[in-house]
Amino acid sequence: MKRGTSIFERSFDVGIYLILTFLVIVTLYPLLYVILASFSDAGQLITHKGFLYKTLGFSLEAYKGVFKNPGILIGYRNTLFIVVAGIIVNIFMTALGAYVLSRKNVLWNKGFMLIIVFTMFFHGGLIPLYLTVKNVGLLDSLWATIIPFAISTFNLIIMRTAFMSVPDSLEESAKIDGANHFTILFKIIIPLSMPVIAVMILYYAVDKWNAWFYASVFIKSRDLFPLQLVLREILIANSTDGMSAGADAADRYQIGETIKYATIVVATGPVLCIYPFVQRYFVKGVMVGSLKG
Repeated sequence: MKRGTSIFERSFDVGIYLILTFLVIVTLYPLLYVILASFSDAGQLITHKGFLYKTLGFSLEAYKGVFKNPGILIGYRNTLFIVVAGIIVNIFMTALGAYVLSRKNVLWNKGFMLIIVFTMFFHGGLIPLYLTVKNVGLLDSLWATIIPFAISTFNLIIMRTAFMSVPDSLEESAKIDGANHFTILFKIIIPLSMPVIAVMILYYAVDKWNAWFYASVFIKSRDLFPLQLVLREILIANSTDGMSAGADAADRYQIGETIKYATIVVATGPVLCIYPFVQRYFVKGVMVGSLKG
């Protein structure tokens, strides 16, 4: 706090700090609880009441049980494919669409933009989407979670706005040198918009990693289940018996509770590890994409 400020201003600043500290605690504690519970002894965790500030004992049995489940590894494989292939398709299609919509000499540009924005508020619904996926032959395949969602309208608008902030003189100079639209997009526009591209990658990656609903609708083969669908099955259907084999009924129930927490850590860990490396691009990228419309 600055010197010379009034008592009211100091009190206001203290109040803001207290509120922010409370929000941080409320946000981080559930994550901390899950991590500590996953490393705790199952018997002690079951009998524990109240807040959890440290591990109750220390045990890796829950993680051993998680990796005994072949569905976890299969889910990881399928989710990694969805994330990597999805990001490539999403960024490529979004960049193409944003480039076209950001050009000032495109016929009916504003009309196309209105139609695209319209889809943010109104869409056909789940049944037409299901019938479309079925009729094009994507049902029960991993591509069913990628191709129908190749472009996010919100991300398209952000990237379009970022592309519009690139000076027109660069495009004109490139055209004089004989560059075509693909050269301008991939060698000029995209390199200058990397903060926004990094944010788009983060948006799409988190969306693909956490997606489970459309996978549950379009995918029926268990060998194609993504990780979040396996996690949902473990948490909701309480299917942990296969991961606690060899224990009696009481111990199986106790270990099953810690296995749920360990599964959550395994499913969310990669995103939490990657986020700090792209976080520095986050604010800058979003601000660049919101300078003008």
